[in-house]
Amino acid sequence: MRVKAVIAYDGSHYQGFQKQRSTKMTVTSAIEEALRALHIDSPVVGSGRTDAGVHATGQVIHFDLPDFWTDLEKLKQQLNRKLSDISFKHISVAAEDFHARFSAKKRMYRYVFKTHTPSVFEQKYISHYQTFDPELLRQALACFEGKHDFKFFHKTGSVTHTTVREIYHTAYVARHGCHMIYFQANGFLRSQVRMMIDAAMLCAKSEMTLAQLQEQIAAQKKYTTKLAPPEGLYLARILY
Repeated sequence: MRVKAVIAYDGSHYQGFQKQRSTKMTVTSAIEEALRALHIDSPVVGSGRTDAGVHATGQVIHFDLPDFWTDLEKLKQQLNRKLSDISFKHISVAAEDFHARFSAKKRMYRYVFKTHTPSVFEQKYISHYQTFDPELLRQALACFEGKHDFKFFHKTGSVTHTTVREIYHTAYVARHGCHMIYFQANGFLRSQVRMMIDAAMLCAKSEMTLAQLQEQIAAQKKYTTKLAPPEGLYLARILY
């Protein structure tokens, strides 16, 4: 039986979501180890990868259960007892052809930062950028909306058939002393969100012009490859 699970995790303790040969400190490895302890020998497939230090409040995964596992509420409880930095929010029966990654229609990321240094209790979960112009930030974010070839906005090293992605919506919101940036798209390339955020913040601080940003989005000229700090980034929601 194939199941779909919505999970949240504290990414500060992991070297990313995806399994790696060089380390066992990944979200996928931790979940698969917990599953094996419950006699479930199934690979875990996620809706998308997150970098080291990046968090999730709405990551979606799928895996297959043996016939004797029918009580999904008990399964959720057992997994949450075994995992300290990963929380299973929901587990439900999925169609046999459901695929957490390929069935996804939209993905949403949220980035949280402050303009003053976060407290020692916030440093793993909130990023820091100095004073900026909110209106310039909104204008910069709007430049990303639409379908573009983002070949100048990703890290190389991962296999992908195309670097074309469509950004459906961007937003900037200030609330309770925090600043939040939102991206919703059909998909993202490796480290694309962090690179877009830092480029937008360069514009918001008048360290790069909107025209230069548009040139890089159009893949005409590369002005920056810097990444926003990972601590404030959250994979927030997956839509199917």
